[in-house]
Amino acid sequence: SSAVLEAIENVIEDVLKSLAQNKAPVLTLANRSGWRNIEFKDSVGLQMIPRCTTKQIRSDCPRTAPKFALMLKILSMIYKMVQTNTYATKRDIYYSDTLLFGSQSVVDNIINDISCMLKIPRRSLHILSTTKGFVAGNLSYTEEDGTKVNCTCGATVVTVPSNVQGIKNLISHAKFMLIVEKDATFQRLLDDDFCNKLAPCIMITGRGVPDLNTRLLVRKLWDTFHIPIFTLMDADPHGVEIMCIYKYGSVSMSFEAHHLTVPSIKWLGLLPSDLERLNIRKDVLIPFTKRDQNKLASIQKRPYIACQPTWKKELDIMAASKLKAEIQVLTSLSSDYLSRVYLPNKLQFGGWL
Repeated sequence: SSAVLEAIENVIEDVLKSLAQNKAPVLTLANRSGWRNIEFKDSVGLQMIPRCTTKQIRSDCPRTAPKFALMLKILSMIYKMVQTNTYATKRDIYYSDTLLFGSQSVVDNIINDISCMLKIPRRSLHILSTTKGFVAGNLSYTEEDGTKVNCTCGATVVTVPSNVQGIKNLISHAKFMLIVEKDATFQRLLDDDFCNKLAPCIMITGRGVPDLNTRLLVRKLWDTFHIPIFTLMDADPHGVEIMCIYKYGSVSMSFEAHHLTVPSIKWLGLLPSDLERLNIRKDVLIPFTKRDQNKLASIQKRPYIACQPTWKKELDIMAASKLKAEIQVLTSLSSDYLSRVYLPNKLQFGGWL
């Protein structure tokens, strides 16, 4: 915490120095929004290049002055929280003055900018993200406040903890971990008792695009147990994008890649090639929208696809067919096909990429 306080004091000192010299104070931020500042590294995923381009948030420019003021406001809130060892969620910060901040996304963006500027992970700034992910299966742990959590209890789900860094005493006999894209599929697998039937496993869902805590938990479980991690996604560009976030990270959070990515993650399904292999009827597939086409084209150009020839082949199949499928498409074969046939066969005979 002393490092966090010192980092904030340095920023404020620079502001005061500028004012003493009758200069307009400026905050300098790394440019997080473009691919220009990103490099792909096999062992980490997408990360920021050491000497990346920066942008200035000036206090004397009408366009950036409001952001400058909001950054100082949030820095002062962080400083107070670190001093008093209290925590707040991003929502708490937004609701402390909704008129001032205007929207939740403004707060989220500034917090990421501050984290990147200070080179300090968001959790160390005493800001917790609101969690939306779920975890179930063969896992128990103790939360920071001493609460014992057992995820093994049948069909109940546990919300991903809001302070992943603070959990300890992790125990699991799981043979693998399954990341499920959607809540509905996750619940279905729970109802079918999938976590226990095939082999003890841990299941996680970020319920769509994963929040920070879900990604942190996947990484923590990987660091702790070193078991294979598989993803179960829709066979569409959006599903592939979500899988890539878990595996390689995202451009906007590339400055924290080391804590968030697990490059050893494998694509288990639903593969575009599975649709043909299983003779899925064309009438249950969904035609691409223009947005799907653009999203797929952008993914195909990304640096990590070049070193994944088997993934590239699957994306080519998807691009050629211009058709996508949700995991639920497997119910057209039988209602429990996913948990009774599809996943056991894949896991037993190595049907992943």
